[in-house]
Amino acid sequence: MNIRFAASAGIAASAILLSACAGMSGPKPIAVADLKPTQGNNAGGTVSFIQKGDQILVDARIDGLAPGQHGFHVHEKGDCSAPDGMSAGGHFNPGSMNHGGPSHDNHHAGDLGNVEADGSGKANLQVTLPGKQVSMKEGDANSIIGKALIVHADPDDYKTQPTGNSGKRVACGVVKPV
Repeated sequence: MNIRFAASAGIAASAILLSACAGMSGPKPIAVADLKPTQGNNAGGTVSFIQKGDQILVDARIDGLAPGQHGFHVHEKGDCSAPDGMSAGGHFNPGSMNHGGPSHDNHHAGDLGNVEADGSGKANLQVTLPGKQVSMKEGDANSIIGKALIVHADPDDYKTQPTGNSGKRVACGVVKPV
């Protein structure tokens, strides 16, 4: 392939991509977590955070999971360097609340509930977080920017303190602004 043709093809592909993006409507993500598997696991995916008025829509697309429910939490540290994901620390909990489900009045800001994987190991979840619970502003005490998002091996029971008995960490990704 000659260089002129390669450059022309690259420019054409970029133009097509830009025009496709320009045609998209609706709110754009303000942050994204790229989930990678922890050691010995296959789970991965993308979680987007979209501002909708005073709420934040969390849109998770995960694969490589065992079928069934898996705990899904924002953790206090933006560090996925440990092979088992433990470098992410505990659940993000700036309000010093008890652990619970996202619909409970008393729960960690990082308690996002469970994702449900189908028979092929794919899970999709959309959950809306109230703006009073979390922030997407860097430096704010309630901000999840720079925090880790963890998918666990087991379901969150919404009552065991402080973790929900969700088991080992199978995927980890840091929430980064777009």
